[in-house]
Amino acid sequence: MKNQKSNKLRSLLVGVGLIAVAGLIFAGCPSQQRVMDSGDAAQKVYVAPGEHDEYYGFFSGGYSGQLSVWGLPSSRFLKVIPVFSQDPETGYGYSEETKPLLQTSYGFIPWDDSHHPHISQTDGNADGRWIYINANNTPRIARIDLKTFETKEILELPNTGGNHASSFVTENSEYVIGATRFSIPYEMDLDVPIDSYSDEFRGALSFIELDPETGMMNMDFQILVPPYNYDLGRAGKGPSGDWVFFTTYNTEEAHTMLEVNASRYDKDYIAAVNWRKAAELVRNGAGETMDAEYYHNYYEGNQGIAINDVKNQVTVLTPEDGQDFIYFLPTPKSPHGVDIDPTGEYIVAGGKLATVIPVHSFSQMIDAIENERFDGHVENIPILDYDATIVGEVENPGLGPLHTEFDGRGYAYTSVYISSEIVKWSLDTFEVVDRIDAYYSIGHLMITGGDTKNPDARYMIGLTKTAKDRYLPTGPKQNHPAQLYDISGDRMELLLDFPTIGEPHYAQAIHADLIKDNVAQIYEMEDNDHPHALRRIADNRIERDGDVVRVYMGSVRSHFRPDNIEGIRVGDTVYFHLTNLEQEWDVVHGIGIKGANNAEILVAPGQTKTLKWEPTRTGIYPFYCTAFCSALHQEMQGYVRVSAADSDVELTWRTGTN
Repeated sequence: MKNQKSNKLRSLLVGVGLIAVAGLIFAGCPSQQRVMDSGDAAQKVYVAPGEHDEYYGFFSGGYSGQLSVWGLPSSRFLKVIPVFSQDPETGYGYSEETKPLLQTSYGFIPWDDSHHPHISQTDGNADGRWIYINANNTPRIARIDLKTFETKEILELPNTGGNHASSFVTENSEYVIGATRFSIPYEMDLDVPIDSYSDEFRGALSFIELDPETGMMNMDFQILVPPYNYDLGRAGKGPSGDWVFFTTYNTEEAHTMLEVNASRYDKDYIAAVNWRKAAELVRNGAGETMDAEYYHNYYEGNQGIAINDVKNQVTVLTPEDGQDFIYFLPTPKSPHGVDIDPTGEYIVAGGKLATVIPVHSFSQMIDAIENERFDGHVENIPILDYDATIVGEVENPGLGPLHTEFDGRGYAYTSVYISSEIVKWSLDTFEVVDRIDAYYSIGHLMITGGDTKNPDARYMIGLTKTAKDRYLPTGPKQNHPAQLYDISGDRMELLLDFPTIGEPHYAQAIHADLIKDNVAQIYEMEDNDHPHALRRIADNRIERDGDVVRVYMGSVRSHFRPDNIEGIRVGDTVYFHLTNLEQEWDVVHGIGIKGANNAEILVAPGQTKTLKWEPTRTGIYPFYCTAFCSALHQEMQGYVRVSAADSDVELTWRTGTN
């Protein structure tokens, strides 16, 4: 299939030389920093002991696979929410309840690369119910419940290579989107030569339907698209609310040395998809069902044990099914971010090798579609005329523009990687009005509410890639930094910078009032539907079924019941089902046992979790509470006696004289 591209070849040296020269000039060498007077800055970020921050900040963990939670503006670290990687601190991914969440069609995957958190929205504004986040490596999307701040669901994306343009929601949380960053053969497990890239490889745009009441995900359909790299995505707002937009690069369809071979064309594309029309086509029977194996992992009840629902098919829509739901907007050059302004009118790209920031007009895009102002087609996808959709080009933006957010006052803020700065520009004149250094090599930026219809433009976070000299040195590898800026005035001012966890690629911030009053303080015991929960501590017991032993254990301050166990044999598989019977906020108990080859588990008030243990040697094994829970925490311990495999030691359990 031969593409009809409007792009023209351009000298390789232009792009490569631009990067090289810019790197020499700018990398690690920002110009003068503009920092607010230290007293004023301290006052702006100071939150008195016992007082709360005004905003929650959610930062992706990058290669840590997790999501971290921060208070803003103080930048207090609040919590790590385990998502795609095992977490020995809590036992997430080690406990029997949570291990199924990390199951995929490739087996148990205890790690991933989390990039873009996105809070569920109502009418284009963050509503604080759930937050979704993508895994880039083994393509997945997770849903975190913001009542408990726990991962409740993970959906694998089939026939996708690298889910980077994710996990952005539409303006009423109808869908969360995903896309293939690395095009691959779409047919499942197809074994073909890599040189067959243009013929056999394809991209897939994923549309995951969300339940309006529960937030649960359902893979609704995928759109098969040309074999480009689909980098980032965003949903429209208001007039553009039925549309989503994806950036592409590598329209050259290279599969080796992309740093050179994917930089040859003047322009790549933004793919504009009318998701509502595509969904309608699917509802009316368009598309075909294709083989695909993927896992949907979730909890069925209030808690309990996560389950795996293995899917074997997916509905696939191709542009042949309807010519009017997907279009390409030519966009210079290797665009990375695509962001929609609060009115839904402006579509801003961050062409990382471009010398300008291109701004498309949504209304002009619709007019171009209606008047068929096309500049060719690619696999039946119309290419719109660049001049017909472009409404402005921001000149002198710095080198390497990436991501843009908005303040709702008529200004946009774009991160610029190579020249390591943030530029503020007017949505009226498309002229730069302010710029400030970033430390160093900024990736994403985030404004409080800056991706919504109503930004609350108080603060901006810059997520930078290298710390270098910003903190006390901690070896060759420093934690990735973030900078907090005050954007309430005409000029951006740096307030503070601080090290983060993992490598945050994107962040979201939401006013704390939208979340904090709904946060659960305990799990209600009467709602505990775990199949191995204890209702009363007096119900503690041990049951043997062959080589499987289940310990139904309760914990209250400051003891376990039972705490003396005998009759375990080498070769047994022992499950400690620990129920924390406390009903007081933040009174947590844990359990660790000598020789366990997984992790301890932490159990919140009213919750039940399970530690699996397979003793391989005889002896006496102490176990203890791993969370400092009371003045007599040190006394919260017990023993397990393990006898030989052929032992006739009776299975017994007790606590004190019980």
